[in-house]
Amino acid sequence: MTGSGLYDVWRALGGDPSRLDLLTTQGPERPLPGPLPSGELAVASVGAMLLAAGELLEARGGGRVPVAVDAAHVAWAVRSERLLRVDGASPGDPFDPLSAFLETADGWVRTHANYPHHREALLGVLGGGGGAEQVRARARSWSAEELEAAVVAAGGVAAAMRSPEQWQAHPQGRALGELPLLDLDPGPGHAPAALPPLERGGPPAAGLRVLDLTRVIAGPVGTRMLAALGADVLRVDSPAMPEIPLQALEAGPGKRSTLLDLRDRRDRATFDGLLAGADVLVQGYRPGALAGLGLDPAEAAARHPGLVTVTLSAWGHVGPWAGRRGFDSIVQAATGIAALTGEGGRPGVLPAQALDHATGYLVAAAALRGLAGRHTEGRALHGRLALARTARWLLDRPRAAGPVEEADPAGWLTELPSPAGRVTLVTPPGVLAGRPLGWPHGPTGWGADAPEWR
Repeated sequence: MTGSGLYDVWRALGGDPSRLDLLTTQGPERPLPGPLPSGELAVASVGAMLLAAGELLEARGGGRVPVAVDAAHVAWAVRSERLLRVDGASPGDPFDPLSAFLETADGWVRTHANYPHHREALLGVLGGGGGAEQVRARARSWSAEELEAAVVAAGGVAAAMRSPEQWQAHPQGRALGELPLLDLDPGPGHAPAALPPLERGGPPAAGLRVLDLTRVIAGPVGTRMLAALGADVLRVDSPAMPEIPLQALEAGPGKRSTLLDLRDRRDRATFDGLLAGADVLVQGYRPGALAGLGLDPAEAAARHPGLVTVTLSAWGHVGPWAGRRGFDSIVQAATGIAALTGEGGRPGVLPAQALDHATGYLVAAAALRGLAGRHTEGRALHGRLALARTARWLLDRPRAAGPVEEADPAGWLTELPSPAGRVTLVTPPGVLAGRPLGWPHGPTGWGADAPEWR
């Protein structure tokens, strides 16, 4: 099912092709509906992540082990937000009514209003009076690209719906066409001594520390997978940027969460101490957003030669949109996915936020490969990923066809404690050395933990 897709993803990670024989896939040939092979993308990304986990385990003395992935499990893992429950009840829809497609005079614009500052920027352009329907009516007096530009200029998030051909001709689409799925820099070398060997039966990332500067879905998916593989993952957020409660619960299993203002002298000193003790830094802020704080990946790696860094963005680190905000739904609109999945000129969507989830598994895979390279070659890898580049990979694959086999998710649900109550979550997909993956604990609560390593 995923042969060529998995091969391409593993090759993009710089993986040894001989390791592909260690992975077994099972489950439906087509686990997700729609004309695009989002199921293949998801399974290939999870499979590559598992191969990277096995590689790190072997590098640390754990032996060469088989890994396995069930496509039906992955199909629910990439739709995990829909199955989240707190004490058996749905926590509600995190999407604001204005996080939607707005019809314009000549097309459609996808907007994002889940965060208050993005909603205020949108309303500042379209007028704050009236409800959602009045705002939609005012959008019809704009052209799609003019509204996109005005919302972005106001500090908001929006993208006009384009066809795949229009996106490929766009300056940002052309810039991304020159980039691989995963941009890997092997680092300058001179990393510290090899990683310590594992205790017998220990998970591949046991004893390793991951500093998590990501939000929303893609980055948190990657770091919660690293937690499932044994890493001590500490997420750091600004106290001025609260997270959506549902997303904090969904993203939080296995990790801890702390608040630091990096512009405050004391908090910055605390953060620098954490960074000095970290093995991996994962950050999902816009390219250049952290440069003023001295947290550009190259600068961080220069100060901490053994630090593996993985950076994630919406649009990539090159091109005119490199510094622009974006989310899975926004990228789907701009790159042509919404046009391809829609009907009658109306926009459609993928059956899951597959760009977020697949890219998240690739974040974990890049970190794991970087750790293995640090151990065996003395080099601390830097990986760069972008949702729009993942979208291009998906659009370049053969179109999907055939029946969809929907499985009952009950066998892949777990219940974990959290400050909000008992949280039901989809378990992390994958089996490593015959053992299903799982998290050591539930979400601890946004900002609830001390800024220190275990």
